[in-house]
Amino acid sequence: MTSPTYQAATTVAPTVEAHFARHISAARKSGEEELASPPDIKTVEAIIDATFWASFRPEEGRFPKISIAYLPPEQADNPLLFERPLPLTTAVLVKLAPAVERPEVHLGVWMIDGRLQVWGATRSIPSFCFVVEDVEPGLLVVKHRRIEGFGKYANVAVLKGQHVKIIDEKGTSLPDCPALLKSLLAFTSSAANGTYHSINILVELAASMRAHGHGGALLVVPTRAEGWRSSIARPILYSTAPSFSALADLLRVNVEDEDEREWASSVRRSVDTIAGLTAVDGATIINDQYEVLAFGAKIRRSEGSSPVENWVTTEPIVGNEPRIVQPTEQGGTRHLSAAQFVYDQRDALALVASQDGRFTIFAWSPCEDMVHAHRVDVLLL
Repeated sequence: MTSPTYQAATTVAPTVEAHFARHISAARKSGEEELASPPDIKTVEAIIDATFWASFRPEEGRFPKISIAYLPPEQADNPLLFERPLPLTTAVLVKLAPAVERPEVHLGVWMIDGRLQVWGATRSIPSFCFVVEDVEPGLLVVKHRRIEGFGKYANVAVLKGQHVKIIDEKGTSLPDCPALLKSLLAFTSSAANGTYHSINILVELAASMRAHGHGGALLVVPTRAEGWRSSIARPILYSTAPSFSALADLLRVNVEDEDEREWASSVRRSVDTIAGLTAVDGATIINDQYEVLAFGAKIRRSEGSSPVENWVTTEPIVGNEPRIVQPTEQGGTRHLSAAQFVYDQRDALALVASQDGRFTIFAWSPCEDMVHAHRVDVLLL
């Protein structure tokens, strides 16, 4: 393998190597099987370097969107195999990109005859498989499949040009505040505990909200609580009666191994249904059991409450420093109304998607005595 010419690949490679080695080792010790092989530094550098330069090379007027997975063919389930493996080069990736730009399709790369080669394509990869995805020209995401195999991959690092963001999976960018950590840490952690029912549905909802591109707000309130209604203008245009519980019902069932694939597909459809409601003007309201209570709701300041004047904002990347901002500094009306809702309803969460792809989670931080805005765009790419 030749030395990479993309400097950020060299910068991030040691951290990526350590991440995969640590997680795969821990998973093996806990008895997990069918795990990926961890990549070494040179492999990480080479795959990132080739993908980065390919991202700038349009083919027939379209920039490539490529996902590369590092695994041998025998670890893939029913893969598409080339008769002769192809070298991992920018030119090869650009030519193959149109065939694999659909979601969850990966080009398989492995060390064959002493060099990294593209052996084919697959939809099936093992847990903690090293994946590099080209999102847009110059924007790459390093990620891996979670152990439970369902839902949004866990992001490890985001590279944009020469800027590298390492995901803070331990929540060190958050204040030492248990109530806030409980609400937000699952968005940053890439650890998986091995069961389908342990998936973080809020992460899946966030990813689906961001994907529809319309922007939107999702309010999460405690089950059987009614206090949130004082922060919503009446009448609520689209209120549900009874609550829409399709997703909640799915999460309550005991799933047999042979039924997991069908169950996961049903959960994904229900998540997309709820996320789709957030595209309607106004906020969608669910309880913490994921039952839909209303959508298209207009947020208002509770009677007797004061306007939210500022909030603290963080991003889940290593080295991030909390910053107190004014409402005019971050987002528009949707962000301000979501922050006001959390300011008035301190046991609630507000998830806000912008049309430009930004995504913010608002939660009340009792330690800081103010609203905390957690920018999680880097986790949802």
